[in-house]
Amino acid sequence: MVKIRLRRMGKKKAPFYRVVVADARTSRDGFAIAELGTYDPLKDPAEIKIDVEEAKKWLANGAQPTDTVKALLKKAGVYEK
Repeated sequence: MVKIRLRRMGKKKAPFYRVVVADARTSRDGFAIAELGTYDPLKDPAEIKIDVEEAKKWLANGAQPTDTVKALLKKAGVYEK
């Protein structure tokens, strides 16, 4: 199963995340099939940059987002209301 999830980057106590497409069996920071964007929670407001077209393509192909990524995708406008 393919998941859209966060990969933690940055140093200790200064998290920075990449939104990636990865096999569900790989580790959190392991091999990723594709990179869709970034998420920086330390900025005010939090900065979300996601390639909307690429994200829609992966969702259409059956990739399952985690709960956190689903919320980020909604804020980025991937899911229409």
